[in-house]
Amino acid sequence: MSRLGRRERVLILGREPLTERLLDEIETRPRTGPIVVGVLDDRQTSASCACPFLGPLSRLAEIVDTTPVDRVVVALGERRRRTPVRALVESCVARGIPVEDASAFFERLTGKLAIESLTPTSIVFSRRFGPSAVDRSLARVLSVIVAAVGLLMFAPLMMLIAIAVKMESPGPALFVQPRIGAGGRPFRLMKFRTMRMAGEARSEWECDNRDRVTRVGRWLRAFRLDELPQFVNVLRGEMNLVGPRPHPVTNFELFTLVSRNLNELTGSAIGYYSLRSMVRPGLTGWAQVRYRYANNLEEEIEKLRYDLYYVKYASIALDLRVLLRTVMVVFLGQRPDAVAGRFAPRAEGAAAPIGLPADVTRAHAA
Repeated sequence: MSRLGRRERVLILGREPLTERLLDEIETRPRTGPIVVGVLDDRQTSASCACPFLGPLSRLAEIVDTTPVDRVVVALGERRRRTPVRALVESCVARGIPVEDASAFFERLTGKLAIESLTPTSIVFSRRFGPSAVDRSLARVLSVIVAAVGLLMFAPLMMLIAIAVKMESPGPALFVQPRIGAGGRPFRLMKFRTMRMAGEARSEWECDNRDRVTRVGRWLRAFRLDELPQFVNVLRGEMNLVGPRPHPVTNFELFTLVSRNLNELTGSAIGYYSLRSMVRPGLTGWAQVRYRYANNLEEEIEKLRYDLYYVKYASIALDLRVLLRTVMVVFLGQRPDAVAGRFAPRAEGAAAPIGLPADVTRAHAA
């Protein structure tokens, strides 16, 4: 986000919800993010703004003439027909100042999608949404090769882990749970058990299961070794090395329902969650290397933004970036006392403990 070593100066057109989201993200990057020169909008609002409000859109040419601007970001939402196209062409494009849609700028800045500002037409007519046939093939070949080699290489370690799990607490060494795969098809995901067996049905809230995490399980999670049995899922064709982490079947309807009510721009119910299953789920993923474990519904939606970014831009190059970051986590690991923070205990097999009322939680008990 810099030009020749300096921070980029950005002018934003429109005071929409996406504008506020952009400003919040920029504020978290005080040294590396762009500098917001100000915001232009015809609508006068009483809402507080973290940057200067410079007046109506008609001042665009004047502002560009008098203020150094490196990029203009258009966040006019449903009022696009009021976009000052002529001024943008004559005052910005003609001077070599890039003009960028706010959603695209947000994606480039954050590595996630602004779900609330997506429109059905922006998805349907997108030049790219999902991997190409070549990238799909390369990802599959890479996944099979690594999974096969991984099973052979880690077979002795997996035997030792299975013995350790069995010795510390009664129950099977493996935890098997129905998850949602590509195309919404369920499959049985395997991982090493990291919790003691529950005596009664419990929710997937972290606070309800913290006492069940074993000492061995804490270490397995820190180094992600509990995921090793999923190499078998990869060889079966149910998973790839990289992709969105598969959610439990019990949560599928819930997340589908919630994601249909996120759109602020059109107010319509749009099934964004179904886009997540365009690709095979992964042993690791973009959301996993960019965000922490989700411990409530709000955090789960945040991870969905990262997942959809991955689906939209999925490629072998992006997969290699994810794998490199994952390898760093696996080899560096986390201290046992750090597991309670970033790697907080979660219900066995739960992709995300969700903050829901008690009656809904009981319906989705682990």
